Amino acid sequence: MSMPHQATEPRACSDRRARRAPLVATDLPSLQRGLVTLLPELRGRAFRLAADTTTADDIAQDTVERALKFSAQYDRGSNLRAWVYQILFSVFVTRYRRTRREKTALRALSLDPCAWTTPESFAPPEAGTSLMPSTKEKLDALPGPFRTVVVLVDLDQLTYREAATELGVPVGTVMSRLHRGRRLLASQMVEPQLAA
Repeated sequence: MSMPHQATEPRACSDRRARRAPLVATDLPSLQRGLVTLLPELRGRAFRLAADTTTADDIAQDTVERALKFSAQYDRGSNLRAWVYQILFSVFVTRYRRTRREKTALRALSLDPCAWTTPESFAPPEAGTSLMPSTKEKLDALPGPFRTVVVLVDLDQLTYREAATELGVPVGTVMSRLHRGRRLLASQMVEPQLAA
């Protein structure tokens, strides 16, 4: 009774290995053929990430488009599947972050429907104006490491890497401090409005 199971198991494993055999491209036409071969796998993987058929199809399509656009970056003769899967994951993460930002913006708009139509009370950075006294006071109240990063990146317009070099810390530390500093500053700016 266990014999049929044993007979089919090695075949299933060999089928799986045949499907997952390394896929290699040596030129643009073979890369294009490889992308066509990988398309069902890309849709399946995208569906497992997004849990939505329409989104998965969009992610797979964007992945193929990027792979074709950046085909010169593919290391000829290397594992095409691994390269394309990295692109797919990058597309998924980018789409996820954009969706999250849109939801946050819509939530802010639902709290203040005039938020996008009210003219800005701040001058553009190029105008060389200083911060309003109340904003400067709140910025100065931030803990030192957060305040410094906010000033360097947001006011002095340094890149993350330039700020990291200036402070002698890793770029990730700059990004983390900037995120927390902005959140602290935003919460201080909102609190007086809620009290009013």
